[in-house]
Amino acid sequence: MYLKLENINKHYGDYKASDNVSFEIEKGKLVALLGPSGSGKTTILRMIAGLETPDEGDIIIDGRKVNDLPPAERGVGFVFQNYALFRYMTVYENIAFGLEIKKQTKEEIKKRVTELMDLIGMTGLEKRYPNQLSGGQRQRVAFARALAPNPGLLLLDEPFAAIDAKVRKELRTWLRHMIHQIGITSIFVTHDQEEAVEVADEIIVTNKGRVEQTGRPREIYQNPKTPFVSEFVGESELITDYHKLKGFDKGDFKGAIIRPEFVEAFKQDNKIFKDMLDCSEEGEIVDIQFRGNSLQVLLDVNGIILTTYRSLERRPIRIGEKMRVIIYKMFAVDDDRAYLLENEMISSKGVKERHPDVYLYSGDGYFVG
Repeated sequence: MYLKLENINKHYGDYKASDNVSFEIEKGKLVALLGPSGSGKTTILRMIAGLETPDEGDIIIDGRKVNDLPPAERGVGFVFQNYALFRYMTVYENIAFGLEIKKQTKEEIKKRVTELMDLIGMTGLEKRYPNQLSGGQRQRVAFARALAPNPGLLLLDEPFAAIDAKVRKELRTWLRHMIHQIGITSIFVTHDQEEAVEVADEIIVTNKGRVEQTGRPREIYQNPKTPFVSEFVGESELITDYHKLKGFDKGDFKGAIIRPEFVEAFKQDNKIFKDMLDCSEEGEIVDIQFRGNSLQVLLDVNGIILTTYRSLERRPIRIGEKMRVIIYKMFAVDDDRAYLLENEMISSKGVKERHPDVYLYSGDGYFVG
């Protein structure tokens, strides 16, 4: 493992920012620290960088314990949320800054800066100042400056937070490609789950100073292990009276998380779902919201409000219309764990086996009913 945190604790007075945090990261991986504000993710990043000191525990980088090393000796590059570029320096001078501190020759500096300008796709803009650049360009320069001294570990604190939505999406793709191209171990902090899922090789979910779950993006999304992860990741609604829904009358849990993709709403005469009518129940449409490529539909089913999405290619619907509704599965939660529950009526009738496409792809716009 290239990076290892062992039993890290950090207090600020009575506030516990890190609560026995432990995890490992392999060399060359791009990892997201994902969590809400105040979950301790930035504190973890700053302790790895040497900008904060843990009260207890060890930080090991490339086999070397670094607790007592200053930031400059840890082999770490840091990209701040607000870019932190020197406004009175050109792009070239900003990228060269760390190399000059290390007393490299002008020839070495020029060669390295030229390489990085090409890497970030900004060749020819060396003489511009930060106020002459777009937000996306400033962030690329910040990446290049952090990479200039050839660190073994790159840390990024919400690197896309100050950038508009369209450029943010472009930079996500660019960052992932760049990190894999140069093979540097990287950690970025984010509270945006879409960003974490899209960019990261692995995700570490934090909450109240603790690590809730680690894993690959798909694993985190499809198999949440705790109530917090099941609610925080994905579009989730906590239902306390889930027993009212067909196929989920067993178990004694505090509640259940039902995501929109777990819910299918169809018209009574839909032939694709004709042998699933017994598994369905009546729901009334209480709201419809246009979401660009789909409709967000809110349904009242036995007094429970559920959300699903409907393709624009399907037949029109209206508020107040009665629909047939199937809930395929849900995540039941207790105090400490989340459990996947599948609709028992669907399983007992063999619907899943007879219609795997319907079961797997419902809600994704595959149907016209």
